[in-house]
Amino acid sequence: MGGLLAPENLPFAVALALLVLLVIVQITGISDFLGDADGHDADLDAGSALASVTGLGALPFIVWLSFFLATFGLVGLSLQELVTSFFGAPFGPGAATAMGLVAAWPVNTVVTRLAGRVWPHDETTAVPVDALLGRKGIIQIGRATRGSAARAQVRDVHGQLHLVMVEPHEDSAMLGEGCEVLLVHREGETFYAVPVDGPLRLAD
Repeated sequence: MGGLLAPENLPFAVALALLVLLVIVQITGISDFLGDADGHDADLDAGSALASVTGLGALPFIVWLSFFLATFGLVGLSLQELVTSFFGAPFGPGAATAMGLVAAWPVNTVVTRLAGRVWPHDETTAVPVDALLGRKGIIQIGRATRGSAARAQVRDVHGQLHLVMVEPHEDSAMLGEGCEVLLVHREGETFYAVPVDGPLRLAD
């Protein structure tokens, strides 16, 4: 351990110590009391210029940071050994830190991009309200007339069910309970629909 704690290796020893601390925090659950380190403030667009040269965005920030600390520490120590074998002495702390950053940066970017391909990402089936336009639904409760909406059940493109308030598109129309309708436009929270089997019948 004497070599690891030598002044010229101290930046890498600190990085590895921080990595161990991060692992302990995650394993013990202390991070739950420290807030969400992977929240929206830590997110970066994976297609941005910064993300493309750092690997940020491919992984949660705390995971990316762990990879960076490990890469900086291990690559830095390895390069110090290499420098010592060539020149008989390692670089000083300042030069060693600069060398470690320059060498670890591209290595960490490659590693995090590869890890990001297999890392499980949260997926959502949430859709915007307007995505329900053009979908078929069933009047569930009530009778829809102009000025008096009824509740309809609509299934989105992901198969999720939504309950929406519906009025008929035509002023004189009435949509009874059990009627199959097509949502054609929306105003505020109210959708306007035509009966699928009515005069404007739509082919399936």
